[in-house]
Amino acid sequence: MKLKDSLLFKLFVAMILGAMIGVFAPSPVLRMLNSFTAIFSQVIKFVVPFIIVGLVTPAIVDSGRSAGRLLILTTIIAYISTFFSGAFAFLVSKSVFPVILGGGLSENIVAKEFPAYFSLAIPPVMDVTTSLVVSFMFGLGMVATKSEILPKIFDEMKKIVSRTIEKVVVPLLPFYILSVIANLTASGRLKIIGGSCVMIMLLAIIITIFVLLIQYTVAGIVSRRNPLKALWTMLPAYFTGCGCCSSAATIPVTLRQTKENGVSQETADLVVPLCANIHLSGSMANMVVYAAGLIILAGEPLSIGAFVEYIIMVSIVAVASPGVPGGVVLACASIAEVALGFSPERYALMIAIYMALDGMGTACNLTGDGAIAIIVDRLKNIKK
Repeated sequence: MKLKDSLLFKLFVAMILGAMIGVFAPSPVLRMLNSFTAIFSQVIKFVVPFIIVGLVTPAIVDSGRSAGRLLILTTIIAYISTFFSGAFAFLVSKSVFPVILGGGLSENIVAKEFPAYFSLAIPPVMDVTTSLVVSFMFGLGMVATKSEILPKIFDEMKKIVSRTIEKVVVPLLPFYILSVIANLTASGRLKIIGGSCVMIMLLAIIITIFVLLIQYTVAGIVSRRNPLKALWTMLPAYFTGCGCCSSAATIPVTLRQTKENGVSQETADLVVPLCANIHLSGSMANMVVYAAGLIILAGEPLSIGAFVEYIIMVSIVAVASPGVPGGVVLACASIAEVALGFSPERYALMIAIYMALDGMGTACNLTGDGAIAIIVDRLKNIKK
């Protein structure tokens, strides 16, 4: 494959051009880009339920009697990974932040806005949670009843969904990333957050990288593969997530790279779309780091009990959040208020910090999905 045809190369170029456009382009250009972003986001939200139903359901049927076990196994591993990431982030934050951060929290920030000229509402046929339930119901139902007609219908649906991903979603992803990066740069979110908050974000990036290294080390031990090589293979998915800030939007790339890591199509088609909605290790780590950092900046102590409650509640609520940029942090506002005593002003600052580097958490989420797929594929083969 030529370099110019590489998805990874296209993503890098899109990020660089997006940053340049964000610095130099006039407001009308940014508003046009945001118009594209708004429409493409609607397309993604519309397509995602079909991706889940069209890929997960046939995967359940193909797995046969082991489907139920694979679903349970994948879910357990995903939640363990998510909870571990939150606990790890808290322990590191509790050790590091009191040393590198002082007080003086400023909760009033305003970012520049470049509203889209137009948008197009494309309501999805069903939400993400409903599509998962539909996949489980029809997939397990077809296995239990040994249906002969419905599996053929869902196989045809899988072909349509796969073609849509290949011909529509993936080709437009670099331009979508360019638009998002341009808006992020032009809005000045990184500037207005301040030096202390930048230090919080840097620690969050470091923690998510360590989370991935731990995940792939475990996957390497279980599968007896080189963990660094497996992680390297997932880099296109990682950088796609950094740019578009949506695990759901990156499912096509994650699927492709996961299969390149030697994971069977049957396992990848089941694990990746499922984990895109239930495995949130990167988002969890970011939510914990940002919350802990803001508490330390305010001169308040970190409570282990409060953060355990916070991590558990975020793990549950985040699954139902939309697979769109910022969905997790917006869905968990009430949790921070109840568990950590956040004021609306402090949580508004947390949203600003989170949105500034939302892509880093998303990238960790979906790249970690590849590690879980490797583990599940190995455990499935051992059981056979």
